[in-house]
Amino acid sequence: MGIALGVDIGGTNTVFGLCDETGNILYESSLSTKKFKKPEELVKAIYSDLNERGSIHSILGIGIGAPNANYYSGNIEQAPNLSWKGTTPIAQMFEQVFDLPTLLTNDANAAAIGEMVYGNARDLTHFVTITLGTGLGSGIIIDGNLVYGHDGFAGEYGHIQVVPGGRSCGCGRNGCLETYASATGVVRSISELDTPNKSNSKLINLTSVTARDVFKYADEGDLFAQEIIDYTAKVLGKALANFTCFSSPQAYILFGGIAQSGEKFSTAVKNHMEDHMLNIYQNKVEVRVSSLHDLNAAVLGAASLVWNERKKFA
Repeated sequence: MGIALGVDIGGTNTVFGLCDETGNILYESSLSTKKFKKPEELVKAIYSDLNERGSIHSILGIGIGAPNANYYSGNIEQAPNLSWKGTTPIAQMFEQVFDLPTLLTNDANAAAIGEMVYGNARDLTHFVTITLGTGLGSGIIIDGNLVYGHDGFAGEYGHIQVVPGGRSCGCGRNGCLETYASATGVVRSISELDTPNKSNSKLINLTSVTARDVFKYADEGDLFAQEIIDYTAKVLGKALANFTCFSSPQAYILFGGIAQSGEKFSTAVKNHMEDHMLNIYQNKVEVRVSSLHDLNAAVLGAASLVWNERKKFA
């Protein structure tokens, strides 16, 4: 039985693994992305690792998830968190070294395909995956197909401006959704939200705080932490209500650490979404939490590109 190679390229680490069609991870490893000054060196290092294991000849294809990845061109283009600047033809590099068909997409799109192949969207043909990490990404599925747009960059929900003149964003604009609904956005709310409960909160006395801390203190009864979570859910829920007007999805699948914080958050997002939903869509759209949140999620999402493509031509 053949296997797929899934590669997730991040600013810090690159995780890669071998997966079968049912979602079993047969092998997984990682390398420091920053260690490789040239992308070709990273590709050759992955090949050497797998070749030493004798796994190369079992691989049917390669799927890659990466920031600023263009499905059509196979290039990583102007990724701010990677040391390789400009345009990197990463898919072509893998094809040359491995002599295997290679597919590239961004991490949020890979997560969407992963949910459809392996996860909580196997029963859906119209859905949107929302990845809640350092930023916010989205993968849009319509009629069982991922929407790439004319240039390969469709699905940047994180950079839709939801608050006029709002928080500064790494993209150079202000008020983008990811500056509010992301792990970074949750932490920013500690200093940027002002409520009567703030002065009594344990959060303001921490020298270093993460989104996980905010959810932890909220569970322990910290009123300011609870307000931050509800505010985050409100901004996201309202945005999802507006996005529904575009593709009328059956569900939104929340992916990432924030989504895994507990049912309270996804329920709050759902409630705020319904509060702002156009009446023709009310009570028709689910909010689900991803089932691919273990350490293999990135590899599964990337590898699923191979299986999804093969299914098209079966």
